[in-house]
Amino acid sequence: MRLDVFTLVPHAFAWLTEQRPLAGVLGDELELRLLNYRDYTPLRAGQIDDEPYGGGAGMLLRVDVVAAALDAVYGGAAPGHPVIALTPQGRPLTQELVEELATEPALTLLSSRFEGFDERILEHLCTDAVSIGPYILSGGELPAMVVVDAVVRRLPGALAEGSGERESFSPALGGRLEHPHYTRPPEFRGWTVPDVLLSGDHARIEAWRQEHTR
Repeated sequence: MRLDVFTLVPHAFAWLTEQRPLAGVLGDELELRLLNYRDYTPLRAGQIDDEPYGGGAGMLLRVDVVAAALDAVYGGAAPGHPVIALTPQGRPLTQELVEELATEPALTLLSSRFEGFDERILEHLCTDAVSIGPYILSGGELPAMVVVDAVVRRLPGALAEGSGERESFSPALGGRLEHPHYTRPPEFRGWTVPDVLLSGDHARIEAWRQEHTR
């Protein structure tokens, strides 16, 4: 998969590229490109945003800036794969949507800062819009990281074999949450691990896990 992320702060993604699961597939199953709008803006002094028509607080990412960036990267043609804006106006990010996006050979994610996008970006330059929740952030970089991490962990080799098959929201659990998990020590401050998990009886353990899947 190739993932292109358009952003004003590409360096903010540095830590993500150094951590698994992304680091484990980078350069093999994944090509990640972090693209700065300022490198492509047709405006002077690196300008990329402007005040909203009609007044109001905040600055909007300009449609001509985003169009110039997309044209430069994709040779003036439509990318031919999903171009997704990260915005509260988008459809909610769910595991079902993550699984859908993970099947794509390429994705483009558009992030903005402060007040958001000129509406024409969403109407004419994007094929989709995604929201990570009903709250406001200072920019789209964190939502982009959430989408990148969620999608990348579904790529071959990102996780240990089988570890992603029975987890929260997976089809194997009917979209439900996983059962509670425990590890050593078996007792701490009087807080104990359920006896069944210490029994070594795999049939009983599996029945307990099924019963406590939420």
